[in-house]
Amino acid sequence: MATPFSGEVTEGDAITKGDKLILRGLLFHGFHGVKPEERKLGQKFLVDIDAWLDLRSAGLSDRLSDTISYTDIYRIAKEVVEGQPHNLLESVAQLIASTTLTKHPQISAVRVKLGKPHVAVQGPVDYLGVEILRYRSIDAPE
Repeated sequence: MATPFSGEVTEGDAITKGDKLILRGLLFHGFHGVKPEERKLGQKFLVDIDAWLDLRSAGLSDRLSDTISYTDIYRIAKEVVEGQPHNLLESVAQLIASTTLTKHPQISAVRVKLGKPHVAVQGPVDYLGVEILRYRSIDAPE
């Protein structure tokens, strides 16, 4: 196994150091959580997504057909967060990631950060949440 300083690059490192689409600060209202009030009243959820794919063709051609529209990935996040309630943020993030990989075979990896800005904790926070990283080769093999 490679150490961080060995000079070797693992598949995951190679994938996540390449080109990517970046979506930041997506804000949706959903009904996820384990507490009854979260399911009844709902709350805001903050989403950031990185999707790794080769953008060389799009960079050279300047054609949308050679990439993936940001709005396609935005729509996936919106449908998941505003859709069927889940108990855990982990489950919501997993569904965003797996749907993105399934619908867009040219994406090699996807990172989803999902946060709750309004949580009942003793003290100030920007948000609490999860971040997951999923690879096509492991999580959505063709």
